[in-house]
Amino acid sequence: MSSLPTKVSFKEQMHLAREEAILQSTCRLLGEKAYDAMTMDDVANAVGIAKASLYKHFSSKEELCCAAMVQILERVRAYLAGLPSELAPIEKLRALVRWSLERLITNEMPLLPSRNSSLRAVLMANKQYLNGLVNVSDQIGEWITEAQAQGVIDPKLPPLVVLYTLYARACDPVVTFLKDGGQYSDVEIVELVVRTCFDGLAAR
Repeated sequence: MSSLPTKVSFKEQMHLAREEAILQSTCRLLGEKAYDAMTMDDVANAVGIAKASLYKHFSSKEELCCAAMVQILERVRAYLAGLPSELAPIEKLRALVRWSLERLITNEMPLLPSRNSSLRAVLMANKQYLNGLVNVSDQIGEWITEAQAQGVIDPKLPPLVVLYTLYARACDPVVTFLKDGGQYSDVEIVELVVRTCFDGLAAR
């Protein structure tokens, strides 16, 4: 006999909803300010709660930002899993870069922590984050090697170099420079960066 699903109390529902709002605001602030410039006061103000309430969910800025980065990785994994299987590997990679840039241009994609940031050390010690990163990287790496075998990505390039190049588009400062210049729409900026990423700068 199967047991009935546990009913979540209204209080717990509100707790979870507030936690989701905290993580969403953190992701946006990490996109706008990056980790070192963001404060817990910024997050509390963005959510509209007291800082004391924020600490009931996350005991430190590092813990909060780590949870936000884990959530972003899960969103990436879900996006990759949802891509049509019939798409060619290169088109899956293009779609991923386009999706990342669309998140970046609307400040939904956290900027990567600097090498000397305390967040980096916390992330490297977080098993959930590392497992998510490995899973996402393995999937992207598989498409890279398939695209290289098909001759649409230079097979002489180490796959790891290609992987990191694609990851770098998720924090590409070119996007901000072009957006601040006001000459191109968000859609045009995304397509221009995708084009330079995959087709390079040489005339065709």
